Amino acid sequence: MEFPNNIKYTNEHEWIRLEDEIAYVGITDYAQEQLGDIVFVDITTEGETLAKGEIFGTIEVVKTVSDLFIPVSGEVLEVNPELEERPELVNKDPYGEGWLIKVRPSDLAELDELMDAEAYKQIINE
Repeated sequence: MEFPNNIKYTNEHEWIRLEDEIAYVGITDYAQEQLGDIVFVDITTEGETLAKGEIFGTIEVVKTVSDLFIPVSGEVLEVNPELEERPELVNKDPYGEGWLIKVRPSDLAELDELMDAEAYKQIINE
């Protein structure tokens, strides 16, 4: 299981990586492994401004649907277009090609409230 150090993690198993003023958001390697084979990603919040912790979409696996929570407040700029045809990218490359959304954070200080890789490892190993 991977735990990249260049991203921040949430208790809900999302990750966020800031690149300049835009942040990429996805689910962690641990989350995709726990969920199993992802068959559909449903994100209809593109263009909306959401508060930290709000639901920005859902991920569907064979037996269940899971909510996705935005790690920081901001505007959802883009949904990964590849996921419409290839939702399995989230399983294969959760930190790369399997990103879910791009966000313009409205308060960068909220990133400081998230976990680093070591803290995230501790919560999933409890």
